Amino acid sequence: MLKTLEAIIEQDGVVSLNEPIKLSRRSKALVTILEEVSEVDEAMMLSESALQDWNRPEENEACANLQSPRS
Repeated sequence: MLKTLEAIIEQDGVVSLNEPIKLSRRSKALVTILEEVSEVDEAMMLSESALQDWNRPEENEACANLQSPRS
């Protein structure tokens, strides 16, 4: 049986499961460390697909007059 559990791992390596679990015997586990994502990073990731439509030549052309000239 495979089951995924959310947990917090402290800097000293102590693991705290976010929900209780009962096992019938000793079990192996794999641990994946997820980087913390700030709210700003999360908002950027969520909006990325919506903004992808703007990354087209037609959009660049339409906005060309808004860009400052390069020297």
